[in-house]
Amino acid sequence: MNHFRRMIMHIPKHSKSYWKDHRAPLTFAPLDEDITVDVTVVGGGITGIITAWLLAKEGKKTALLESRKLMDGTTGYTTAKVTSQHGLVYDELIKTVGEEKARLYYEANEEAIAFFKKTTEQLAIDCDFTVQDAYVYAETKETMAQIEKEINAYEILGINGGLAGTEARMKLPFKVEEAIVMRDQAQFHPVKFLEALIRDMADDVHIFEETRAESIEQNKVNTTGGYTVSSEYIIVASHFPFNDFDGFYFSKLHVERSYAIGVKSDRQLEEGMYISADKPTRSLRYATMENGEKLLIVGGENHPTGRSDRETMRHYEELSDFTDRHFGVKDLVYRWSAQDLITLDRVPYIGVGHEHILVATGYAKWGMTTGTAAAHLLTDLVMGRENRFAELYDPGRLKLKPADVKTFAMENAKVAKELIGGKLIGTVKTVEDLEPDSGGIVVVDGKKAGAYKDEQGRCYLVDTTCTHMGCETKWNDAERSWDCPCHGSRYSYDGAVIEGPAIEPLAKVERG
Repeated sequence: MNHFRRMIMHIPKHSKSYWKDHRAPLTFAPLDEDITVDVTVVGGGITGIITAWLLAKEGKKTALLESRKLMDGTTGYTTAKVTSQHGLVYDELIKTVGEEKARLYYEANEEAIAFFKKTTEQLAIDCDFTVQDAYVYAETKETMAQIEKEINAYEILGINGGLAGTEARMKLPFKVEEAIVMRDQAQFHPVKFLEALIRDMADDVHIFEETRAESIEQNKVNTTGGYTVSSEYIIVASHFPFNDFDGFYFSKLHVERSYAIGVKSDRQLEEGMYISADKPTRSLRYATMENGEKLLIVGGENHPTGRSDRETMRHYEELSDFTDRHFGVKDLVYRWSAQDLITLDRVPYIGVGHEHILVATGYAKWGMTTGTAAAHLLTDLVMGRENRFAELYDPGRLKLKPADVKTFAMENAKVAKELIGGKLIGTVKTVEDLEPDSGGIVVVDGKKAGAYKDEQGRCYLVDTTCTHMGCETKWNDAERSWDCPCHGSRYSYDGAVIEGPAIEPLAKVERG
């Protein structure tokens, strides 16, 4: 058995995020009565929590609804880089939205970084907040040209940074052709930070967990528990808007999954945050654990949800192999994955979606700063204040250009293919063929069904047809979930909704 295969054997069997592992979380009861407030915030991630906190400071009576547990979505499964450097994005933004708006994009994210620094100091939050430089590095001659274009964009926009090839070559244990740096960025522990805000607003905000928003009727949010929340404003910060048919967001968002591992390594990354310009993406940063040890966090391996060309566990294997080759893995402690939404022009949709309904979505993997910028914009809209970023993020802004139309058409063609082709997938085995702790498509009473057999031999059978728009979901072996390749809905092995836009669970299948 070679070294690579030995490393694979040490990948944790179950997914666990480092950020979610620090202590027992705060808990809140589900909604159990109809209530009336000034503002309803749907979604207990970074945008929803900061928005609710800001509104409480403004004296607004606010309700915060979360379908599962607070920070159980992408916020708890991030790499937690607090940065305006979102890959090689600024040259592209100058071309697509223009120089003025590209500069606003940078400034909105810089203001978000300043908010974290100020709030951490004011509330004395112990969240491992440290100022770091952020690098994008190129390992090939081909991506060097992209770095050079981005350096020019930095100069045009007045971004604090520039060429950093020598710096990156000195700090990274592999060959780097060129790199660009953005100065005075940051990293932190998102769960510790947000828990401090939750504690600070717990007496002022009505917080409800295990309360899924199902629909909106005029000024009311209806929940699956049968209770309603009435309010003047409704803010949809549920990652994928649960009311997606109002803005046809399912046709304007590309959904991707990405992966991360947390390892104790032979060689430490002393400082800085890094992301590759080459594919597959590699993201690097460190975190300081409670015992003072350094944890190297390596991310990447992104692909459209439900459309990977390999079994999901292979993505973790690729990350572990990369890390061991360059840093030497002593112990692979954590592995986790996240889901991200990307808009047609790579700028989030934040603002008025429909009348009194506000929306925030499409952070393209950079939710720590863009989610925070969203919270401030949404708060200003509720308070009737002007915000200089409103036009940039306006969800109704898109006057599609030819390139956008092509992207739109290609994405929806893929969806159509999955809607039709998914129905033709043949069955692969019977329930009896399944090994413990495995899943897949089986034949039950002559019909196809999705099955998962747990470690005790109990079998969970579901109809694999997504309840959003009827695509066929695919089995995700590493996360033990059913993932929709059309719009990114995800379900647990027993059919419960993990990620929207789906609201209804997968139907149960009974054996005859």
